[in-house]
Amino acid sequence: MLEAYEFSAPLTSTSNAAARRRPAIDWPTVAVAAGTYSAFGLLTWFHQTLPWWLVLPLGGYIVALHGSLQHEAAHGYPFRQRFWNSALVFPSLWLWLPYMQYRASHLIHHRNERLTLPADDPESNYLTAESWDRIGPLHRTYRRLLTTCAGRLVLGPPYYVARAWVDLLHRALSGDWPYLQRWLAHIPAVAIVLVWVMGVCGIPFWQYVLLYVWPGLSLTLFRSYLEHQARPDVGHRTVIVEAGPLMSFLYLNNNLHAVHHLEPAAPWHQRPRRYRETREEVLRWNGGYRYGGYAEILFRHFLRPKEPIEHPLRPA
Repeated sequence: MLEAYEFSAPLTSTSNAAARRRPAIDWPTVAVAAGTYSAFGLLTWFHQTLPWWLVLPLGGYIVALHGSLQHEAAHGYPFRQRFWNSALVFPSLWLWLPYMQYRASHLIHHRNERLTLPADDPESNYLTAESWDRIGPLHRTYRRLLTTCAGRLVLGPPYYVARAWVDLLHRALSGDWPYLQRWLAHIPAVAIVLVWVMGVCGIPFWQYVLLYVWPGLSLTLFRSYLEHQARPDVGHRTVIVEAGPLMSFLYLNNNLHAVHHLEPAAPWHQRPRRYRETREEVLRWNGGYRYGGYAEILFRHFLRPKEPIEHPLRPA
């Protein structure tokens, strides 16, 4: 049973002070955005002359990096004004999810005291016992496959895209106008990308999905695969993955996820330094929930589920 607790975040006061001193423009984030769009433009422009086995990892990396950039925009970077942050990440490279919907649900996810609870955390991968009983045998099999790294990487993208569309249909039928407005704003965000990709660069839609969108979403789902675990102590729910520079940059240091949940207002490029300064404190707070890198995660969970699908705790 999930009992009441006193939420003690060891770095929060320092983070709030740093947030108040933030510059008007966070130039490292602007540089990442410029580099991401430049790399995307070059790769798609030369797409027809490159082999698919080179386009796939590069396309996936760029699309996933843009998703990491959206995460930073949701937390208020690089500008102080929400409008300019939204404008910076407006083109939807991965096509499937409106940025404004992602922003709204992700900020709800940051209520640390409700992390992983299916009814309260929109990014929870757990199901309630009632939801598990409701779904059919085929859906159950699919969900079991998603608890492994292999299933998450290969089968995750179509599953989460389908879930988003089913949710859109339900919201439309129920007349959820604010939700529908986010999807309407998503239409030009997708159109901008497809006009460039298909109209200018001549890339067939199916190739863009298979070589850019699918691997990009796979890499994003790989990051979130074990970011959180269901534990009675709220601090023990969030992971630290001590990844190398390639994967750390891909996720804009969000692999140091416990640091991010302790300091959500701090910019991505400060996380490694803050983790080095407070490593023992952070690992004590999160109960030592740590991996040495994403290779270790693959080795341990490629075909072995990390946790049960049903949420093991019950809210007090």
